Amino acid sequence: MQNLKNKTKNSLLWSAIERFFTQTFQLSITLILARILGPSAFGLVGMLAVFIAIANVLIDSGFSSALIRKKDHCDDDLVTAFYYNILMSGVCYLIIFFIAPYVAVFYHQPELEYILRLLGIIILINSFMFIPKLKLTLAMDFKTQAKISIISVSIGGVLAIIMAVLGYGVWSLVCQMILSAVCSVILFNLFFPWIPNGKITKISFNYLFGFGSKLLISSLLDVVYNNLYLIIIGKKFSPAIVGQFTQANQLASVPAMTLTGIIQRVTYPMFSHIQDKTDKLEDLFFLTLKMAAVFIFPLVIGIAIIARPMLTLVLGVQWQDAANLLSILCIGYMLYPIHAINLNLLQVKGRSDLFLKLEVIKKIIGITILFITIPFGLLAMCIGFCITSYASLFLNTYYTSKLTKISQWQQCKKLLPIWLASVSSALIGYALGLYVYNIAWLQIMTTLFFSLLFYIIYLIVFQKKLTQNLLSMLRG
Repeated sequence: MQNLKNKTKNSLLWSAIERFFTQTFQLSITLILARILGPSAFGLVGMLAVFIAIANVLIDSGFSSALIRKKDHCDDDLVTAFYYNILMSGVCYLIIFFIAPYVAVFYHQPELEYILRLLGIIILINSFMFIPKLKLTLAMDFKTQAKISIISVSIGGVLAIIMAVLGYGVWSLVCQMILSAVCSVILFNLFFPWIPNGKITKISFNYLFGFGSKLLISSLLDVVYNNLYLIIIGKKFSPAIVGQFTQANQLASVPAMTLTGIIQRVTYPMFSHIQDKTDKLEDLFFLTLKMAAVFIFPLVIGIAIIARPMLTLVLGVQWQDAANLLSILCIGYMLYPIHAINLNLLQVKGRSDLFLKLEVIKKIIGITILFITIPFGLLAMCIGFCITSYASLFLNTYYTSKLTKISQWQQCKKLLPIWLASVSSALIGYALGLYVYNIAWLQIMTTLFFSLLFYIIYLIVFQKKLTQNLLSMLRG
């Protein structure tokens, strides 16, 4: 158990380094490109995100989660998953290649045909790093993954900026994504070379697909639903407005998803290791939940309250329309880590059937709210997204309570004070920042300083035990 604890601490550290640096650098590159290229270029790429995302889900088919959960996986399991991955990537690319002209017609943007066909190559490239990346995750070796991500993102980002400055427009973003994928595949296979050493078996496929198929369907629902906003906005509005929404959605989601990803990619294999030790699993669940909330809640709400001066200062006035969208989306994304950790527990418990059922129910609710809000415009659609997020929290925690002794009230009792403190501190900081609204950088600094000050005071006074745990972890 001590060995697992040490491995987890080391993995968490390197996962944090990899995610933080990669996402920070990627976001910095994106902001630079956004200032150079403007909203339209990002809108064109955003319109195609759903097709690449669906292909990635089909290629994985839940096999990676199935292999991580299976304690006694063998070479035949890996070989079966590998060749399935290769086959599905080829099929998906062919489909993308042939539907590209129809996608261009649907959006009334002729250049999307060529952009989609070129972006589709990423699907073929990524299939060759499936097993090396999986093996590193199973070994909880996030140090190597950190090195690979940092190098790949850096090379792709530098190329994109050079191309943008030279006037290549949207193709700067396309080439950035392809080059980053190529670098990742090369480095994964250099750092962790893997040669198929087994055979494709029906037993392996039945297990992998039996567990993964339900995750596949739920992931497809999730991807289609999450990109439904972009599909509708892309059809209804111009590429520039799609770009505004894409940028707002990225700025709202990246911080929450990055920090959640750091926790999730470490805790899922760790939860799997102790899945039979109920008390330890539930203790770890609560600790993970509170640690995620204490960092992510104030971070995301902090972005919401500085949205307008931040976009004006960093991206220029051409991106100001994204400010209100960003603030609203942040309120919904605050709960992202809580969703993810609860769903992790369902997978660890082996209840991919409940996982699927839950996703279907949530998507029905979400789509209903989406279509109700469409006539009222983009701002109303974003408000609907927030309502869906909070409704989903009720459902996620309900199913967790059915599988464990962790009740909805227990989760609410631990999380609500942190949520209220984050929002209250942010509102105080926002109100004080309004006194210097005419100087963007000073408004940002003032708002964040007082928000953080009041939040830290709350932690010290009302969350003493949690604060001690945090300090202990940082010292450790």
